[in-house]
Amino acid sequence: MGALAKLVLVTGMTGAGKGTAAKGLEKLGYYVIDNLPADVLVETVETVERSEVNEQLAVVVDARSGPFFDRLVDVLDELRDRGTSVQVLFLEAADEVLVRRQEAARRPHPLSREGRLMDGFQRERELLSRLRGRADIVVDTTNLNVHQLGQRIQAAFEDAESKGLRASVVSFGFKYGIPIDADMVADMRFLPNPYWVDELRPLTGLDEPVRDYVRKQPRSEEFLDRYEGLVALLTDGFLHEDKHFLTIAIGCTGGRHRSVAMAEAFAERLRAHDVRTLVVHRDLGRE
Repeated sequence: MGALAKLVLVTGMTGAGKGTAAKGLEKLGYYVIDNLPADVLVETVETVERSEVNEQLAVVVDARSGPFFDRLVDVLDELRDRGTSVQVLFLEAADEVLVRRQEAARRPHPLSREGRLMDGFQRERELLSRLRGRADIVVDTTNLNVHQLGQRIQAAFEDAESKGLRASVVSFGFKYGIPIDADMVADMRFLPNPYWVDELRPLTGLDEPVRDYVRKQPRSEEFLDRYEGLVALLTDGFLHEDKHFLTIAIGCTGGRHRSVAMAEAFAERLRAHDVRTLVVHRDLGRE
């Protein structure tokens, strides 16, 4: 009997994009099973191992499992005790976005009563709270489209045999909220704002004049040096805990100038250390 090289458990909020994540994993060569009750997860893993169909398995488990979902954390512990390599991918989004998506799909929430969507989402968050705390990767899809979520999945799970750190650097605007899936958050509002320079205001941090303006600030290089050192310090700890994906959020007021330029600059630093890095500009274009 062969052992699975990787088991990815895909879970999270209804409407947060679990189906899109599952399709992304399938494109990466995972054998995907949707809506599997927790009680048969161990048996399923053993069946896949005996069949030698694939060494990488992804299973979607969520609130649709009803009462079977309660045992999921215990089942994960059982799998890890038997030597199965398990990663938990948890997808979530803001309540108002989840409600809008569910209404557009014209589907009832599996936990809603009397048709009240918000009640269903509140019960779901309570049900998932314990599992979210055990997640290896949390992705906030509030401001991600299908393509961007696919990129995040690819960055996290492509080349799964690699033992190194993989990173996602997300620029954002504080006025739109801090990304809830960030492992580390940096605030670029200590730098002069290009918004107040007339010729730079209509540009973004992807444009060379803004990039040069931000990077020439003495404190920008100091930040990059210190944050690069902090990531290097934490890397061994993350890898020791079998955590191979790090999300770094870099913010400014609106997510248009400073955070974008510094996210690109920090990604360059990470890539220079052979860290596979994806850059996502979450709020670019919202203003």
